[in-house]
Amino acid sequence: MRADAVHFAGNTKRGKPCELVDNTGRALAVNECEEILASLIENEAFGFRSLSANGGETISLERRESTHVQVGDDLYRLIVFRYQARIENF
Repeated sequence: MRADAVHFAGNTKRGKPCELVDNTGRALAVNECEEILASLIENEAFGFRSLSANGGETISLERRESTHVQVGDDLYRLIVFRYQARIENF
C-alpha cells in the first residue's frame, strides 16, 4: 500500500465497515471514487460469497476478485478483497 493512498470509508448494507482505497498515487477525483464505493456497496461486492468467483465448489476466505474501472479517461485495476477495494495502476 502506498504511503499516499487515499481511503474512502463506508458501510455495507449489513452495517460492516468497508472502504475504497485510491492506491494510484494520482489523487483521483473524490466524487468519482465515492461513486465507485457507493456502487460496490449497492451491488453487495463486499463480504463473503456463497459461491466462488470461478464457479468452483471451494470458497477461499482470502477472497480477492479483480476487474477494471474507468476514472476520467484512464483505466485502472480494481481489486476487491473481503471489505476493502483498491484502485491501482495497471
